[in-house]
Amino acid sequence: MNRSRRRLLRRLGGLCTVGAAAGIAGCSSDDGDGATPDGDDLPTAVTVDMTDDLKFVPETVEIAVDGTVTWENVGVVAHSVTAYADRIPAEADYFASGGFDDEAEANRAYPEEGSIGREESYAYTFETSGTYEYYCIPHESGNMVGTVVVE
Repeated sequence: MNRSRRRLLRRLGGLCTVGAAAGIAGCSSDDGDGATPDGDDLPTAVTVDMTDDLKFVPETVEIAVDGTVTWENVGVVAHSVTAYADRIPAEADYFASGGFDDEAEANRAYPEEGSIGREESYAYTFETSGTYEYYCIPHESGNMVGTVVVE
């Protein structure tokens, strides 16, 4: 369930408590799985597809701290996952397919290193909260960009 829906359900749950005193029934903040949404239920593992349409799908993902994102190439066109060095939290480690320490190094080495081919994948574990923006080196001009939000 997405975060905005959880917030709405939490708010409705509070309204239902007030409304119950007035005889209103049928409200619940339970989403059917037996757990009440609390905003802390972000996934610890997420998969992002890299497509022949030159897209990261989904373009934006949310994940818990210490969660892992795995990017999988589901097409035949090679891609990369390359963080924008100036668009990640200051205290976070840099990440890029190929294991590079900085963005310039990742760009210089591509495509000999850091290329993710057909049916290959790259995974990274995010240890620092914040917003991370990244791109595919050969397809950045086509707007193949993505965002990971770590909370």
